[in-house]
Amino acid sequence: MASPTPAGNGTPPVGRPAALRRVVAASLIGTTVEWYDYFLYGSAAALVFGHVFFPKADPLTGTLLSFLTYAIGFAARPLGALVFGHFGDRIGRKKLLVLSLLLMGGATTLIGLLPTYDQVGVAAPIMLTALRLVQGFALGGEWGGAVLLVSEHGDQQRRGFWASWPQGGAPAGNLLAAGVLSLMTTLQSDAAFLDWGWRVPFLLSAVLVMVGLWIRLAVDESPVFKEALAKAEQRKAEQKKAEQPPLIAVLRKHWREVLIAMGARMAENISYYVLTTFVLAYCVGHLKLDKQTALNAVLIASAVQFALIPLFGALSDKVGRRPVYLVGAVGVGIWAWAFFGLLDTKSFPAILLAITVGLVFHSAMYAPQAAFFSELFETRMRYSGASIGAQFASVAAGAPAPLIATALLKGYGSSTPISVYVTIAAVITLVAVLCARETRGRDLADLRKDAAAEPATTAV
Repeated sequence: MASPTPAGNGTPPVGRPAALRRVVAASLIGTTVEWYDYFLYGSAAALVFGHVFFPKADPLTGTLLSFLTYAIGFAARPLGALVFGHFGDRIGRKKLLVLSLLLMGGATTLIGLLPTYDQVGVAAPIMLTALRLVQGFALGGEWGGAVLLVSEHGDQQRRGFWASWPQGGAPAGNLLAAGVLSLMTTLQSDAAFLDWGWRVPFLLSAVLVMVGLWIRLAVDESPVFKEALAKAEQRKAEQKKAEQPPLIAVLRKHWREVLIAMGARMAENISYYVLTTFVLAYCVGHLKLDKQTALNAVLIASAVQFALIPLFGALSDKVGRRPVYLVGAVGVGIWAWAFFGLLDTKSFPAILLAITVGLVFHSAMYAPQAAFFSELFETRMRYSGASIGAQFASVAAGAPAPLIATALLKGYGSSTPISVYVTIAAVITLVAVLCARETRGRDLADLRKDAAAEPATTAV
């Protein structure tokens, strides 16, 4: 891994503050729409899908089956990372981000139109699962492109701050999803919500996608990528050979960085889905609280997290990516032991405190993650490297987290094994981040490593 270069010498800024803000806005709004779609499914899996698509099972088993379809979407995320990473490193970030937005929005809208189990039988959960796979594929390609577009446009002195804004799309999307569901459950009876009300938030995705698409089409391609592409085309013309595929180059030259990124994701990913998705099933199914209580707590906590993410991103520009990330990992591992005790009080202020503090520690990991992962890889394999590291980890981390937490609760009748589970994830992340070098200040536009890449081959 290249040593960081001094701040001030490196990644060329966009040139106009307004242009950088436009890129940030396009990435933030696009990721918000995509995460809205993705988290809407997770919230619906906790609250609705067990009744609508698995009505023959007992309530907890129905929730398990719903979370299984939820987890299946993660299986497609590595494939999305591979495909989008390959073409994103070959033809650019912007084109792939437009495609990911269209795929995600289309799949989410179709979920809102699905027939139920009572209407078409087993075909209903099969169609639900297929659309979830499309969602996972799209999200697997979205994250890497969105954070790189901002990272490669901005200046390196404040890269942590600017690159953290697309990360804000996760709590913003969750805030939007929980808000719409909360509104629907407030305005409707449980029967009406289960009958048709749950469809409205999914159909709303079509409108949100149009807004995101309009903004995303207005931004320019990353200047760092265009410069690297021009250099690659020049080398190709001189050597009359094609470059290695980005995937092969990443696995040959950056396998260590890929493993670091995967390890860093474990506590971040697992804790988030326990804090925002499993918590709904725990409060409603285990504690027998009403849906509104759990949704409102997630809603408020997500708003707090959205405000905190750029602050933690800016802090990582001052003290480094690793210290901020490590504080978050340690905090999540410790807080897991207080989290369920607060939930078990069945008091709304205690539940809100439990989720909010958990998301504060999560933000300390999630905010610097965009800049941290971007700085681990070279320009011509950055989309592939960052996406592979992030999305392959999600299969082992976020995908089974609600499913494992539900199974542990059902098997042991206690939340203690779930706290152990989150703590183990925190230890893995601590080890991974401690094995990494500090990346703050690395010059993303420095093409010396790209020029000295592995010899070109005839592979296409």
